[in-house]
Amino acid sequence: MARYVLKRLAHTVLVLWAAYTLAFILLTALPGNAISNLINNPQNQLTPEDGKLLKAFYGLDHPVVVQYVRALDALLHGNLGYSLSSGAKVADLLGDALPGTLRLTALGFVFGAVIAGGAGVVGSYARWNWLRTLLQSFPALAASVPSFVIGILILYSFSFQLHLIPAVDDGTFLALVGPAVTLGIMVSAPLSQVFSASIAATRRQPFVHVLQARGAGERYIFGRGVLRNSSLPVLTMLGLAVGELIAGSVVTEAVFARNGIGQITLNAVNTQDLPVVQGVVLVATTGYVLVNLVVDVVHPLIDPRIRADILAARPKKTKGSEKGAIPARLGPDEATSPRLPEEVATR
Repeated sequence: MARYVLKRLAHTVLVLWAAYTLAFILLTALPGNAISNLINNPQNQLTPEDGKLLKAFYGLDHPVVVQYVRALDALLHGNLGYSLSSGAKVADLLGDALPGTLRLTALGFVFGAVIAGGAGVVGSYARWNWLRTLLQSFPALAASVPSFVIGILILYSFSFQLHLIPAVDDGTFLALVGPAVTLGIMVSAPLSQVFSASIAATRRQPFVHVLQARGAGERYIFGRGVLRNSSLPVLTMLGLAVGELIAGSVVTEAVFARNGIGQITLNAVNTQDLPVVQGVVLVATTGYVLVNLVVDVVHPLIDPRIRADILAARPKKTKGSEKGAIPARLGPDEATSPRLPEEVATR
């Protein structure tokens, strides 16, 4: 397991470096930036000497390769550079905006998991056909509606009509509910679709029929067998859902007038503030790869089949192996079959 975790950590560092480098190349290739716009604006009445001083201060007077090496060296020392618009440190700007966005995405993640779990379970076990049909069509409906439309509908209904939540961010928890529900509905669509399909596939597995033949009730079969085996694909999707949360927070914060990473991103894009945009890309990528790293580490702890594959990939030397014996490994049926509840499997 230690070798597996170290390998995932190395992949995480590589992805961060690749994302930072790609963002630097793409942003540098764009025509113009905040400093160029400032210098070329005749209303500012800047002399050529002032323009040279500004470019020298921000390091824009050097070749692109030199700028990249300096930016990467500064990044390794914890310096994300300075905003081309305000002159403030990018790390300070992101540090002030990050807590609000983290609260929003965390609560949106909770709402998304609850909505997806409820839709998946009720849609698979409901007695009424109309309810199952409605919940099974929910993922397609939620995925087809843009997040800003959902946000506007929630804002209009619960703020302007029912007056249950504030229309703007006033620092209270209620002001966080509207945008969090918007993000939750957005990320719950793929999660509920995968969860419903996984439950349906797991209920057709032979071990479910074995439990039914032994007299186990439907609640016991779901809680001790179906839920565990069907939640593994959803766990993988959670890492992808974080990317949707980060991307959706930009639009959601704009709709609900919240100060956070989304507002900083919009302002930086409008003013072509390249260091701030690059800092946002780095922060978003870091959050995404860290969550996926946690998912990759937790996966073997939940699924014994994955843990067995990891251990089998590096077999331990035994006395028998020294004489040419083949190390014992799981057979194909044992490695691919779902896990039975322990108390039932040992009856």
